Amino acid sequence: MGKKGPKKIKDKSTKKLKTGLYHIIRKLFEQHPDALLNYKQVCSLLHVHDSESRKLVVALLRELETEGFLRKSGHETYAYSNITETIEGELELTQRGSGFVTVGKNEPDIFIAPHNIGHAIHGDIVKVTLIKKSGTRPEGKIMEVVSRERTQFVGTIHMYDKHAFLIPDNTKTGVKIYIPLEKLNKAKNKDKALVKITVWPKSAEFPFGEVIQTLGGNSIHDTEMISILIGQGIPIEFEADVMNEAEQVSLELDPVEVAKRRDFRDILTFTIDPVDAKDFDDALSIRKLENGHYEIGVHIADVSQYVKSDSAMDKEAYRRGNSVYLVDRVIPMLPEQLSNMVCSLRPKEDKFTFSAVFELDETGKLYNEWFGKTVIHSDHRFAYEDAQEILEGAEGPYKEELHLLDKIAKIYRKERFKQGALMINSEEIRFKLDENKEPVDVVVKVSKDAHQLIEEFMLLANKRVAMFVGMPQKGKDPVPFVYRVHDKPDPEKIALFSLFLDKFGHALEFTSPEKAAQSINKLLNDIRLKNEYSIIQQMAIRSMAKATYDTDNIGHYGLAFQYYTHFTSPIRRYADLMVHRILLECLEHRPHKYNSALEDICKRISRTERKATEAERESNKYFQVVFVHDKIGEEFDGIVSGLAEFGLFVRMTENACEGMVALQELPGDRYTFDEKTMTIVGQKTGKTFHFGDNVRVKISEVHPKKRQIDLELVSVAE
Repeated sequence: MGKKGPKKIKDKSTKKLKTGLYHIIRKLFEQHPDALLNYKQVCSLLHVHDSESRKLVVALLRELETEGFLRKSGHETYAYSNITETIEGELELTQRGSGFVTVGKNEPDIFIAPHNIGHAIHGDIVKVTLIKKSGTRPEGKIMEVVSRERTQFVGTIHMYDKHAFLIPDNTKTGVKIYIPLEKLNKAKNKDKALVKITVWPKSAEFPFGEVIQTLGGNSIHDTEMISILIGQGIPIEFEADVMNEAEQVSLELDPVEVAKRRDFRDILTFTIDPVDAKDFDDALSIRKLENGHYEIGVHIADVSQYVKSDSAMDKEAYRRGNSVYLVDRVIPMLPEQLSNMVCSLRPKEDKFTFSAVFELDETGKLYNEWFGKTVIHSDHRFAYEDAQEILEGAEGPYKEELHLLDKIAKIYRKERFKQGALMINSEEIRFKLDENKEPVDVVVKVSKDAHQLIEEFMLLANKRVAMFVGMPQKGKDPVPFVYRVHDKPDPEKIALFSLFLDKFGHALEFTSPEKAAQSINKLLNDIRLKNEYSIIQQMAIRSMAKATYDTDNIGHYGLAFQYYTHFTSPIRRYADLMVHRILLECLEHRPHKYNSALEDICKRISRTERKATEAERESNKYFQVVFVHDKIGEEFDGIVSGLAEFGLFVRMTENACEGMVALQELPGDRYTFDEKTMTIVGQKTGKTFHFGDNVRVKISEVHPKKRQIDLELVSVAE
């Protein structure tokens, strides 16, 4: 032991010396950008005389040249390389205070050490200078904040003698804010408050802010939902100019505009939506043609008729990117005057729509298609449950038409799977809320025939619009367009998924992306009635790439479509509004307005989609905690749904809520997480925990603000 001590001290000392010299040499050349210096001159200027330090200087000069910070000028003579490349991207902070700047599809993320983050906040668009290009991970320094995604934060006020601070609820996406006493606006110590950053001086460690609103008067749930939304930079209310513009839009249809459109008001048309839906942005029409074929119209709310480019509503919709659906509320992309009234395809009302109309036979064979502006009248509003009952044999309106549409939808669905589409059935956890918005039950919603009927015709419209605009045409330039793309899966993630399946005795063939899709589909079909189906499907989804918006069409792996876009939900997605505008330009043979700007629009709406997804996930987690808060001490069967260095996650079977057993709370041994095998292993006993293990747990504590359920392990199924 005595011999090893001094060497460890020396190694630590050398590392510290190297780090110090590295930064001093950088500063020397930055302060003297025109100097040409060899290693002896550098040592002299830095007063470095001992042999060990001089060797470090030589090594560091070569390292800085490799990084591109210095350039060589003659034998062992160096000069500052003032050709600094700046790269723009989005900053994502980690819980440990470091960050990554995501740049582009094929570029690696740039690591940002805590001392190089400066005044940037999670989600900001920043300019980065590379300070280290070598190795597997480039490293950079943030030079400028191009645009700040959020300036408002929810947190707790902490008062001091001459000032106050806001400590944000979410320390990852928030920042500690200095508040002068005169800017507290009556907020008191420990108050929950909404604070806006007013200025961040270059010399200040923290930004300055003012209290906009104290949240103590709101219900606990309301305060937490506001915190989630603000934490993700999602606006809660519309600005006055947006509301004023929306209120000017009339519910009455302009007869001059009606005359310009194809009229479907005398053709049977209906909507199928969730029972609690308020915005209906799609409808189906159906009629039999004289030749025995069927004309089926997919009619989409014509938001572009009312939301014009560069208007206040358009700018706000672009800023939001999409509607956000929390457990107890919807934050719409457009004001309710449009989303729930003017544009919503409500029953027994005439509405302007943008339509994709198809001539089909009973087998789904496509003979003709037409795209254009229309006017419709919805004859009936189905809830999914109503339509499902009719499809299962009950009597009801338009039974024959529903069964025909269902027959064609099933043919399309079967064909998609044959082509390699993933057989993922959406499974949503929904909470039933009482009149006080308290969760009283958990419902796991599974996609049935009525959902799939609508889904297949929406997919058909989205695919055919993308083909109409995107397919190459001889003698014509490609049309700049917004595609919905889904990349092929990362082989490493598929390999991890395969390891996960081993626990259940299932094998996966993944020699190619196509084989992987076929193998996953076969597996999900084989186990659809087994307990592990839900967790395996979740893990299959996690192993896939995330779908995004892009101008570069790489296809949609999950749907097995070469061309795909989003056309069918412009009330709640800005992408669809853009697609409507571009499609109209094509139909009217007008010049394309957006061109190069589309790439930035795609990046923006992909970002806002991720924020909405995260907010929705947080909302769901919060209500899970609230739902089980009165069940402390009760035991539940569950399945291990996640493993990490701090514990194992368990999804309880009865209520679909997820909690965590902390690593140090696992009984009988000292456990560690093995990242390579994705297991938790006991150091003495060798006992292991895997994904998918059946366990029994007890709820020990709940933390609504942390969105966390603490569990104790009771037993493990053998």
